[in-house]
Amino acid sequence: MTCSDLAFAELEAKLTPANPTDAIKSVYFFDFLDLTNTHLIEESDLEEALIDHLEKFILELGNGFFFEARQKRMLIDDEYYFVDLVFYHRILKCHILIDLKIDKFKHEHLSQLNSYVGYYKDQVKQADDYVPVGILLCTEKGKKMVEYALAGMEEKLFVSKYLLQLPAKEMLELFITNELRKL
Repeated sequence: MTCSDLAFAELEAKLTPANPTDAIKSVYFFDFLDLTNTHLIEESDLEEALIDHLEKFILELGNGFFFEARQKRMLIDDEYYFVDLVFYHRILKCHILIDLKIDKFKHEHLSQLNSYVGYYKDQVKQADDYVPVGILLCTEKGKKMVEYALAGMEEKLFVSKYLLQLPAKEMLELFITNELRKL
């Protein structure tokens, strides 16, 4: 298989994902938001900006995502909880719950998202839907802590990083050079 065949196969997997792992990216770029003072941003500001740029946000998420709800309210044990963003993935035939965090990954974030996915699995999922998927979007993620936090969880949960600006030109050039050397 040639390099171009491999690249095409990888692109095709993203366009028509067979499973959640094919559809979820490890890093998302939200440079289209043009946010200033990013160190002062609140989760509600980030959510508002993503909704204001929903078309570009969906394009960044990938093929098959359809917007369903924002701040979707769930009643659990007589208390209301809210998942930031809810999408339905038409190819995977499942709900995608996105929880936004404006800081680095913490294991308690994953526990919260796992609860939301469990609720959707029990209360919202239709008989012909597949199990809901949760995506935790945060600014940084430690590989080992994410690995340990996900250990033993049955649900489809992903922790992805987002950047509000593209990396510097020099960093992109270095990345491309290193990737070309691997070929």
